[in-house]
Amino acid sequence: MTTAPLMPKATAVWLVENTALSFDQIAQFCNLHPLEVKAIADGDAAQGIKGLDPVLTGQLTREQIEQAEADPELKLKLTDPKVRLPQPKSKKGPRYTPVSRRQDRPNAILWLVRNHPELKDSQIMRLVGTTKSTIESIRERTHWNAPNLQPMDPVTLGLCSQIDLDLEVHRAAKEKPVDPTTQGATLLPASETTIRPREPEAEEEKKPSDELNVDAVFAKLKQIGGKSSDE
Repeated sequence: MTTAPLMPKATAVWLVENTALSFDQIAQFCNLHPLEVKAIADGDAAQGIKGLDPVLTGQLTREQIEQAEADPELKLKLTDPKVRLPQPKSKKGPRYTPVSRRQDRPNAILWLVRNHPELKDSQIMRLVGTTKSTIESIRERTHWNAPNLQPMDPVTLGLCSQIDLDLEVHRAAKEKPVDPTTQGATLLPASETTIRPREPEAEEEKKPSDELNVDAVFAKLKQIGGKSSDE
């Protein structure tokens, strides 16, 4: 992608009026269509625009213009600026929320406050595009619609992506680890829930006295029956 000169139409006006460059050369340098340059030359376009000298602004040199006038196939190029200004950093404001989704923000804030108490207010503001006062009112149950609020996942509502939510939770976990006692019931490890196999116990040696005495049993039965062995 070619870089256009400062004020391309004004530069084209000056080049048309003060040089013998072709329409194609001017159009290529100013990122304009050749027909638009022709309209500028005919006075049908850019009326009232004062020409801007690219030589004075340091975008072209007189030598470049003379060489291009002598060679219609030569293309003009912007000269490198002597001083490069740093690009202004864009300040990231609150996330923009569509009008149709703004009514769901309190529900999403309530969900984040309950399920991720480690998140800071600034992180919640980035996720759902809200204000600190709104977060405080929902946390303290002083919001005007507090009785009707229902916690809802902001990802499901389309207020943020799952990647953004996971990133903020990961950052908060590094800065402020969550106390395990506040997380509620959790699954026990498998080592505690798995039944351990019972170790086989050493078999005790049977004593002769423990074995069944058949003769004693029959003698006892005879005594109970009251009959002799001859009968």
